[in-house]
Amino acid sequence: MPGFWQRLLGSGKSGESDAAASKSFLQSLSSIFGGSKGNGEKPVLEDIQTKPLSEAQLVGIESVQTRFLPLQVGVGVGQSAGKIRDHNEDTLFIFNSLLADGKDDLAFGLFIVADGMGGHQHGEVASGTAARVMADVILNRLFSPMLTKSSENRNEPIHELMESAVREAQYAVTRQAPGGGTTLTTAMLIGDKVIIVQIGDSRAYFMYPDGRCQVVTQDHSLVRRLVELGQLTEEEAAVHPQRNVLYRALGQAEPFKPDINTHQVPRPGYILLCSDGLWGLIPEGEIFRIVTSAATPSAAAHELVETANRNGGTDNITAIVLQFYA
Repeated sequence: MPGFWQRLLGSGKSGESDAAASKSFLQSLSSIFGGSKGNGEKPVLEDIQTKPLSEAQLVGIESVQTRFLPLQVGVGVGQSAGKIRDHNEDTLFIFNSLLADGKDDLAFGLFIVADGMGGHQHGEVASGTAARVMADVILNRLFSPMLTKSSENRNEPIHELMESAVREAQYAVTRQAPGGGTTLTTAMLIGDKVIIVQIGDSRAYFMYPDGRCQVVTQDHSLVRRLVELGQLTEEEAAVHPQRNVLYRALGQAEPFKPDINTHQVPRPGYILLCSDGLWGLIPEGEIFRIVTSAATPSAAAHELVETANRNGGTDNITAIVLQFYA
């Protein structure tokens, strides 16, 4: 699928072609059952010897299973102020698009979770401002030129553009919400790649059908840093009185750089973006079970929020669930 976004990100290694996979599959079947006899007689069923499929044959079968083309993404969201707080300081943003004409298929998505801090007005304004500015910069400087095939900003590397968007969001937060701050976790989907931008302690999870559940972001919190240094255990960090103290957030006076990493999308699989009001109240294994067993991404997001509330709802709760089909 050639196009502008592939030139920006670079092409990944391509797997075996569908034709080659199909030929391999047919050869595998032929090696098991045999072909027709040269004299035109039909094979005698009683003479067929069956045996379990080998690992290589199973891989061949899997390789010719139906894939959804172009790339399709299911999206679900959930949000709650929780059971203790009387207002919501979280902000979420989703933009999911697909342009397919058989030549330059363009799957693009932008998904943001921001968790505000600093009181009713400051936290609420900080998270909303950060999400709006981040989305505005990316959609106008990257998505719009891609859609119109404009030459504008074509030579700007994506990581530099993301850093620029974070700087503009930082400037806006310090101007519009002085004394406030916010986390910012952004997932930008371009084709089969996803760029994750991380500031603070909201999280991004990747989940796979084989049971893997990976946190692909780093918490920029004091207790996480102490765990990394070996000064706290995971159990101690979970109940530490300063577990919500961040050393990196939008709105802080000290200069910082965001974490920016590019990943292959988990296909098939899921991505979850969430605030600490969710991951702090639901064990990782339960998060995985809810997301992977739900009928739809929307049902998964709803159940995650409900579960966090049942477990105490001590903070605002936000979830964005993305499902990538095979």
